[in-house]
Amino acid sequence: MAFWLVKSEPSAYSWDEMAKDRRAPWDGVRNYQAANNMKAMKRGDHVLFYHSNTGMEIVGIIKVVKEHYPDPSDASGRFGMVDMQAVTPVKKPVSLKAVKANPALADLPLVRQSRLSVMPVTDREWKILLRMAETTL
Repeated sequence: MAFWLVKSEPSAYSWDEMAKDRRAPWDGVRNYQAANNMKAMKRGDHVLFYHSNTGMEIVGIIKVVKEHYPDPSDASGRFGMVDMQAVTPVKKPVSLKAVKANPALADLPLVRQSRLSVMPVTDREWKILLRMAETTL
């Protein structure tokens, strides 16, 4: 199993909406690096749900329930999407400030590539972030 982090602006799609929907397509990604990360996602992979722009914090955990398939909103046919399912909110949201303050997370793409919307998280980073979120799976 691999671990990931996806970012969404709460005004576009929030954790509360994801929790209410329970399952939703993760679509609209048009950055090639983020799109390639989505292609690498496998069913069962766990994903941190991060509110970008407003809040700027990890707020929940979701998982991949359907692997990469074409995104019908992409007229070019180059980009795809995956389906995600809500797993649990985190007990304590983890702010970007807290992530940046932890030296063990210095290589996390959230710190190094702040505009990337879909990114891998190493096993070690995952454990640290879950500990910071006071959340277990």
